[in-house]
Amino acid sequence: MSTVDRLQALTDQPIHQCYHCHKCRAGCPVLPALDYGPDRMLRMLQLGHWERVLSSRDIWLCLGCEMCGAHCPNGIDVGEVMIALRELAAEEGYRCEDCSKLRDKLRDKLRDKLREGVDLELSEQPSETVAEMVDDRLCVGAKRLNRLSETIAGSHSVSGDENSARLIWSQDLERVPEGLAGRPGADLVYFVGCVGAFFPQSCGVPQALTRVLGAAEIDFTTLGGDEWCCGYPLLALGEGDRADLLARHNVAELKSLEARQLVTTCPSCYHMWKHIYPSLLGRELGVDVLHATELLASLIDAGRLPMGELSLQVTYHDPRDLGRKSGVYEAPRKVLQSIPGVTLVEMSGSGQTSECCGGGGNVESFDPDTVSLVAYHRVDRACEVGADMIVSACQQCERTLMGAVRRHREARRARMRVVDVGELVWKAVDRGGKTERVDALTEMEA
Repeated sequence: MSTVDRLQALTDQPIHQCYHCHKCRAGCPVLPALDYGPDRMLRMLQLGHWERVLSSRDIWLCLGCEMCGAHCPNGIDVGEVMIALRELAAEEGYRCEDCSKLRDKLRDKLRDKLREGVDLELSEQPSETVAEMVDDRLCVGAKRLNRLSETIAGSHSVSGDENSARLIWSQDLERVPEGLAGRPGADLVYFVGCVGAFFPQSCGVPQALTRVLGAAEIDFTTLGGDEWCCGYPLLALGEGDRADLLARHNVAELKSLEARQLVTTCPSCYHMWKHIYPSLLGRELGVDVLHATELLASLIDAGRLPMGELSLQVTYHDPRDLGRKSGVYEAPRKVLQSIPGVTLVEMSGSGQTSECCGGGGNVESFDPDTVSLVAYHRVDRACEVGADMIVSACQQCERTLMGAVRRHREARRARMRVVDVGELVWKAVDRGGKTERVDALTEMEA
């Protein structure tokens, strides 16, 4: 079976239909860092040059933002192809930490092809070709990715922290809700996610949602220390079997609580629970899965969240897993437009064609410099529309964009802030009518 046939079997994507129109390059946020780009990689696979693709950094620099698929006239989901390529790269030994071993491996394969009379369109000297093909940064990044994989498989969290500490963020709450850790019979389970649970910059997100749910008198709980990573980072690495183990554990823990609904603040967790878990398990979960913005929109519609005024001009950043991959565009905008005094302005590149923050696809582990460049460019867009705040609905987007704002001269001069939708809603609920713009900005900073 050819590599293209194997990929099509893994992904069910019509790779043979790619006619190299280059449209997938439009809007690719990491294109300047790529050796080939998505179109050339597909063409190389069609021609049988799969060694070049599997030994390239390109498949690991893909953010999984699926901007390429949004432009493809044949509907090829290039993001799915990249995940399959990562799976093949791991199977074939190309996710290698030792570049000298990788060069030896490639040299042998190329010589075998030359002996077989395959026209590689390469130099007649495989040694020279191999030296050009393998970038030392590939092996440096592979080492980081292998460490991430083992960390999640061993500790069941992306940070390596003990899961018994998953509610550490709740210690800063004025009042910790009764039954926050795994209370059977609650109507709603809040799946916090690794970033919200363990990353200090993001603890404000679960704190805000918890306060909002309390204000709306919602009966809820969490999985507490029994919550494991949703598995998305492993799936993005091409390690579906390991992701499956995490999924089965989380679903079993949820079932034991007998809740009717599950809510997440992390779009990757949402995408896994809503779209991937039923596929992995081969059955429906029997619970209603919501992203926090969908829940907030319904609470606002029901009049359960009276809010004070915040005089702010904000722009909304669509997380790729919530927007393009899950189709949730209206709920977060509806929530923002419901906050008294808030004016929503759209960046160029929003909705279906929203640019990525740079924080996806495990690229933060593989090549942090590329992430920084992508995030900086996204902050450029927010500055263009004169926003006081970038509001997102993703802990990882918030972290990534917050770091870029700190490095961005114009954003710093404008005292731009980056917050989550839930954090802004809680501020409106809590403020009780304060209207001064300076007060709102100062309070968000605090």
